[in-house]
Parts: sequence; structure tokens; C-alpha cells
Amino acid sequence: MATKKASAFSAESLDELLADQDPGTVLNSDGFLGDLKKALAERMLNAEMDVHLGRESERESGNHRNGSSTKTVLSGDGEVVLSIPRDRHGRFDPALIGKYQRRFPGFDEKIIALYGRGMSTRDIQAHVGELYGVTMSPDLVCAVTESVMEEVRAWQSRPLEATYAVVFFDALRVKIRDEGMVRNKAVYLAIGMRCSGHKEVLGLWIEQTEGAKFWLRVMNELRARGLQDILISVVDGLKGFPEAITSVYPETVVQTCIVHLLRNSPYLASWKDRKALTAALKPIYQADSLEAAERALTAFEAGPWGQQFPTIAESWRRHWAHIISFFAFAAPVRTTLYTTNAIESLHSGVRKTIRNKGHFPNDDSATKLIWLALRNITAKWVNPPIAWAQAKAQFAIQFGDRFSVAD
Repeated sequence: MATKKASAFSAESLDELLADQDPGTVLNSDGFLGDLKKALAERMLNAEMDVHLGRESERESGNHRNGSSTKTVLSGDGEVVLSIPRDRHGRFDPALIGKYQRRFPGFDEKIIALYGRGMSTRDIQAHVGELYGVTMSPDLVCAVTESVMEEVRAWQSRPLEATYAVVFFDALRVKIRDEGMVRNKAVYLAIGMRCSGHKEVLGLWIEQTEGAKFWLRVMNELRARGLQDILISVVDGLKGFPEAITSVYPETVVQTCIVHLLRNSPYLASWKDRKALTAALKPIYQADSLEAAERALTAFEAGPWGQQFPTIAESWRRHWAHIISFFAFAAPVRTTLYTTNAIESLHSGVRKTIRNKGHFPNDDSATKLIWLALRNITAKWVNPPIAWAQAKAQFAIQFGDRFSVAD
């Protein structure tokens, strides 16, 4: 049973503090609460100055107090005008509010949280003005959110696990201004599932070059960050993608996403025919065995839909070697492996955050907001999928010593 935390103030001391205070304004930032915050901050600053001047080096140099200066500081409750103590030698740099700092700790986090929920710079400016009566320039909002890029770079270069059981690769399309034109760029994400079944986003990349060459660079980057082995990779139907993966991870089993194949298959069919055409393909990927799947594909090819749209069967046969990988596993595990649903769900969450953006001014702007969206979404990832308990036993048989649950 949790114990109740004792109050830092006695009832008597609170009564003394609140004596003669107007109850209607006591919690306002420009009322008693604001005065209390100012008094506490200035007391902390003076305590910091005492510690600073008490150092042996400062005593020996004859340093001492030299008046004070005022500084207007932004906080989550509004503006606070503080009296900042000064020392004669100008070496005092308080931890509470640094020399060039104009915002209380925690204020930037509030701005970043608003930005991470998809609010524009102008919206944040108006929101802060309405709530706290503080005027913020759009440039200040940009400067605050720019600090996120340092975290992004650290995250993007962090060391990875040596082995991931499954890695899902997929892209979402985002409008970004580039060289004076708004382009529809691909933002690629990779979700890694550890041998324990826990998920993490391995990285995000905005495509600068085309296709397989881009992915080859990504694979080399992942390897440089410590990822030595991928047991299974689940990918979309990008031409040359499997070759890019196996050139760096030659033992990886590449599984083409069935959902992507199903989306592309009825492309030439009319809208009224697409549902029936998709249903006709189900016996192939829902077959009990590889042999049954091959028979179903042959039957589809010889049937009315296959005769009307011969390119569909041709596409499936062209990708067949990378479609059938999941048949090595039992049915409950297959649904985890043959689609990129895990990453599609992540994309859906990201799209909700960025949907109010017409386009991004540059790649960094898109990266900042997408990374913040990912941080919010993945904070809710705790437990492995329910099917993973059954999957682990099968992975251990299929991959032997390459599959380790020690992590």
C-alpha cells in the first residue's frame, strides 16, 4: 500500500502565507503564486552565489558580490522578472537560469510536447499567448524545437542489438520542399523485434536516392551500429530490396509483404471487381502448406481472374521465392511474418500527427516532427505480442544458435 507523502508546509505556515490574499487571484501567475515563484527562484540564485563565492579559487581571487541585474524569464505560468546576483569577476553562471537562458527548465519541454502533437509554429505561439499571456515569436518556437535534432542524431546513431528476430521495413510518403519545389518524398522506417519479442524503431531515413541503392546504404548503417544478424526481414515489393538486404545480411530470410502484393494486384481492375479479385487470391496465402499454395496459384492462373489479368499471377510468381518464406512456420506465427502490419500501424499514428501539415519546409523539419510522433507512440510499447510465446519455440528450432532469448 502506498504511503501518503507528507506536506512540505504545515497548516500554520500556509495560513500565514495566505493571510490577506485574494482567493480569486492567489493561483494566478501575476498574483501570490507568481510572487512565491519569484521569491523562491531568487533565494535559490542567491544560494548558488554563496556556494560560488565560497569556492577556494574565488576566495583567493578576492571575488565578491557586485549588485544584481534583472532578467525576464519565460515559465510555464507566464513571465517572471528575476533579480540575478552578480559577482565582481563576472564568473557566476547559475544552474537555475544560465547566463544566456531566458526560459525556466520545463518550459521548452512544453513547447516540444505541443509541437510533437502536430501543432504548427503559429498555433503554438497563439496557444502560449492565450494560456500564459506570453508573447513568443515564431523564431523562438523554431529555436526550441531545433534542440530536438540533437536528440534525433543521438537516437539515429545509437548502438543496436546484435540480433533481431524480425525487422519490418516500409515507407510513408511526406510532402517536403526541396530546391524550391514541393516533392513527395519517402520516409522509411524500420521496426526491429528482439528475440524477447519487444519492439523498437531502429531508425528513420528520408530517401535521397532511388530504390535499392538507398537501402544498401541503410543496411550498411545498421551493421555499423552493431546489428550483426537479422533472422527475417519483412519488406514491401520494391525491386532490388531483397538483394540489398542479403548483400549485407546473407543469411536473412526475406519475406515479401502479402498486403502490398494484394494492394498492387487489382490495380488494373475496376473498383467493383477489386473486392472479388482480392478474395480470389486468399486461398494462395492462406493455404495450409507450400504445396497447397502452389496449387492455389496455379488454379487462380487458370481461372477467370487469372485469364482476365495475367499480370497478377506473373507478379506473384516473380516474387514467389520471397512470398513463401512464412510457410516454414505454423499458422499463428505466419500472420506476424507475412505482412508489415506492425509498421503500418506505426505509420497510421505518425500520419495522425502530421496530417495538418501541408508540407514541410525541409528534411530536418519533417524528421523532427516524425521522431517526436514516434517517441509518443513507442512509449506505449511494453509487452511482446501474445503470439510471440509460440513463435519463440519455432524460431529456436528454425534458426538454432542464431536465435537467442538472453536479452
